[in-house]
Amino acid sequence: MQKNMQIQVNGASQTLPENASLADLVALLELTGKRIAIEVNAEIVPRSQHSSTLLQADDQVEIVHAIGGG
Repeated sequence: MQKNMQIQVNGASQTLPENASLADLVALLELTGKRIAIEVNAEIVPRSQHSSTLLQADDQVEIVHAIGGG
């Protein structure tokens, strides 16, 4: 049986399976391919590390969308 964990995403509680990666969270939130920046516990995680960055219970994740304009 798979266990779940709670993390905070932009201040809101989110339930994920244990051993979920940052890429899993991005997919769950339907943000794959979007221009976003992500911090985990106040540390920016480069996009190239999203698949290898495993989330832990009680992690604080902040996701911001890049907005272009002129």
